[in-house]
Amino acid sequence: MERAVFKVTSLLLLLALVTTLPTKEDWDIRSFHINSTVTSRYATTVITSRVANRMEESKEIEFHVRIPKDAFISKFNMFIDGQLYDGAVKAKEQAQQEYTQAVSRGQSAGIVSSVGRTLEEFKTSVTVAPHKKVTFELTYEELLKRRIGQYKLQIHARPMQPVKDFKVDVHIHEKAGISFIKVQGGLSTKDLAHAITKTHADEEAWVHFYPTEDQQKTCDSCGEQGMNGDLVVVYDVNRNASFGDIKKSSDGYFVHHFAPSNLTRISKNVVFIIDQSGSMHGRKIEQTRSALLQILSDLAGDDYFGLITFDSEIFHWKRELVQASQENLGSAKAFVKRINDRGATDINLAVLEGARMLNAHPREGSASILILLTDGDPTSGVTDLGRIKSNVKEAIAGKFPLYCLGFGYDVNFEFLKTMSLQNDGVARRIYDDSDADIQLRGFYVEVATPLLTDVTMIYLGGTNLTQTNFSQYYDGSEIVVAGQITNNNVETFIPQVVAISRNSKLTFSETNIADIVSDDHIQRVWAYLTVKQLLEKELQLSGPEKDKVKEEALELSLKYSFVTPLTSMVVTKPQGESTDVLHKPKEGGTDTNPQRGSGSVSAGRYGGGGYGGASYAGYGARGSHRGHIPAHHRPMHPGAAGHINQHGQHHPMHFERADSLRMDYEAYDMADDDLSTVELSATIVTATATTTTATAPLSHRFLLEAENQSIPLCFDITGNVRLKLLHSPSRELSVNGELDSVAGGGFTKIVIHIKPDLYIDIDVNEIIVRDGQTLTRHTGEEQITAGSVTVIKRNKEVDVATGDIRIVILLHERHGEKFLWPVLRQHPPDNNAEGILALKPAVYEDLQQTPSSRLMINGQEVDVGRSDAVDYSIARPPKRGCWLVSADAALQRPLDDFIIEQL
Repeated sequence: MERAVFKVTSLLLLLALVTTLPTKEDWDIRSFHINSTVTSRYATTVITSRVANRMEESKEIEFHVRIPKDAFISKFNMFIDGQLYDGAVKAKEQAQQEYTQAVSRGQSAGIVSSVGRTLEEFKTSVTVAPHKKVTFELTYEELLKRRIGQYKLQIHARPMQPVKDFKVDVHIHEKAGISFIKVQGGLSTKDLAHAITKTHADEEAWVHFYPTEDQQKTCDSCGEQGMNGDLVVVYDVNRNASFGDIKKSSDGYFVHHFAPSNLTRISKNVVFIIDQSGSMHGRKIEQTRSALLQILSDLAGDDYFGLITFDSEIFHWKRELVQASQENLGSAKAFVKRINDRGATDINLAVLEGARMLNAHPREGSASILILLTDGDPTSGVTDLGRIKSNVKEAIAGKFPLYCLGFGYDVNFEFLKTMSLQNDGVARRIYDDSDADIQLRGFYVEVATPLLTDVTMIYLGGTNLTQTNFSQYYDGSEIVVAGQITNNNVETFIPQVVAISRNSKLTFSETNIADIVSDDHIQRVWAYLTVKQLLEKELQLSGPEKDKVKEEALELSLKYSFVTPLTSMVVTKPQGESTDVLHKPKEGGTDTNPQRGSGSVSAGRYGGGGYGGASYAGYGARGSHRGHIPAHHRPMHPGAAGHINQHGQHHPMHFERADSLRMDYEAYDMADDDLSTVELSATIVTATATTTTATAPLSHRFLLEAENQSIPLCFDITGNVRLKLLHSPSRELSVNGELDSVAGGGFTKIVIHIKPDLYIDIDVNEIIVRDGQTLTRHTGEEQITAGSVTVIKRNKEVDVATGDIRIVILLHERHGEKFLWPVLRQHPPDNNAEGILALKPAVYEDLQQTPSSRLMINGQEVDVGRSDAVDYSIARPPKRGCWLVSADAALQRPLDDFIIEQL
């Protein structure tokens, strides 16, 4: 075996992109899945893609992924012909040595790394034999940052090819409770909005994105090469305690999220230092003026501010800070409108003058901020970067933070980042694009409302702590600290936060630390934060101290398999393959292609998106399964039971079971198609079903989501009845299901009718397709095509797609008994679809909760009671609270409208 070295590019938002160079006719993307799990703001994302070479000769398949800049890749695998090629993280020097040895043997090595707006890249390739497949699997991890009161998990998809088996599944679990969740981005608009399902249940939330193959070609940013856009999941958590929440593992690691609300804002003193050198000519200076005018309008009346522009000289609006009165703001705006580009760049002189202005205007109970915007290197006055950093650090002397905004790609970003870190601030790149003014204002909003200053996080009985001192805490942000509890003794562990609010000293404390989460999760949060902060610290040091910090960061990177600037991923590839090296670029490095978008996920010229749907449930003791004999089932017209609303929006309906069920949702690797075909005679034999008599009445529980309410309705259906699930007359599509013979079960069979002589019969053991006189049975994991319908069987689910409809049938198991659960992941945009899966959300008003509860449901008063049900529309189903009502009250029509005699 040859060894191949992959140096991975570094990683801000949760995203991914995969593309390949071979032409579209050379390969098929058989599946492309993105699965992201967020627990306590820590996101782990797995991208799995299976690509087939359909040519008669070997072809090179490339895996090219963009991931968030703040993420660390932690795992990469390739599966080829049953062989696993596993990645290993090694020190950069060791990987470089292997790479050099490969080059000396004449092997190729040209891999390009680049930095987009929010992403960095990972790229590798492998040669695949004729008609063979390769599966790529990449895992990366990231701690989501809270900005402006929300966390963002962003996935950018640029498939470069429509993919039948394409899906994005996101699961968020926050012990504090999720206060809101929404889905944004270009992939959430117009027709693609119908491919998104969102479920929110107190501490958990799920988002699924399941666009059909046709839909991937018809959205605003779609085409014959598939999708190109963002899917952004936005959420926040409940903040009932000012101290925040501490979670610990059984082996003593802890993480503390601190984001107090309901604090009084602190007035601020802010000086804006604006580069007006010649390089700011054109759109840059115009956008800077536009952003400054808006920022000035946002200043509060008790804020004080100053304005400096500079080239080789400095220009004051006023030499001292003044209050943000309407008169002063008007004068400052007139000054901003006159800013023009000219001259060289004296950063040293400008920043020192800004620091002088803030130092000359101390105000008790206020927060001071210095903001620098520049687009280039210092070219006038003091130009030695080390001397500038030393001068600035001495002038600021730890009294206020310096925030550096680097405009465009020509700026020395590492210099700005180091100077910011040395002065308790951060650096942010402003991308030279049409929205640069929005980027500038967006950054200002993050620091516009200081709530606390001089924040000290104290953990008596704690060790190996991440950063514990913070100059300021802003509204909408969050402070995160991780560490270890000494000797894992909670009794001696005393956490406390001390900070200044206006003129008073505040102390936040907490004695109850009860949340225990998985050891691996908390350890990895601690390791992630520690490595990040060590890498930042290393930038600020030199000599032996720098080497020591670098060694600590390397040791942790290797222990936790993080690909960082100090490590590379080495992957064994089939014999004869070339060695590739991907260098992890620095944020301040030159982007080889700065015009690339914000990143995406794709594979072999492919990429992704996501959606969610409906669910069901039941109660009781399980009886025997029926035998299933293929038969010609006549489609039943469901009548008017359940509709898509006039806007084409789908509102999930859920069947539930009362007891919780945890199931593994394993990665799916589709097998080669292997069909068994049976010719039928002209005589159609009607199926005979064995009826199982239950010893007690059966009860299956359903969930019906509610519009603008967090608590859904639930109701029970008695008996092993047959239900009409979905009927779309315009598509000649009918989906019916039969409940099993026990309480506590689900569906024993689901039948999909495409046209009179074509149907698909799905049970827990197999899929039977009858097309005319031809019958095929499918029991393995494979892709099936029947007329206009594509059926994809995975490990624990069956994915059915036709046109603009996509249904996922989940397979659940309890006590060794299996049952089916249908979920509408992609609903038709028209309003004539009918059936259980097409139900509108319930509209209700809570009238009274004690001593008895009543709801106003669609204008009718109904007695209700609090209950719960298990949501089996989710692969790992949660138990959800609900309002228990009668079926007729929930459905707003007789239940008989949904019951059919034949499947």
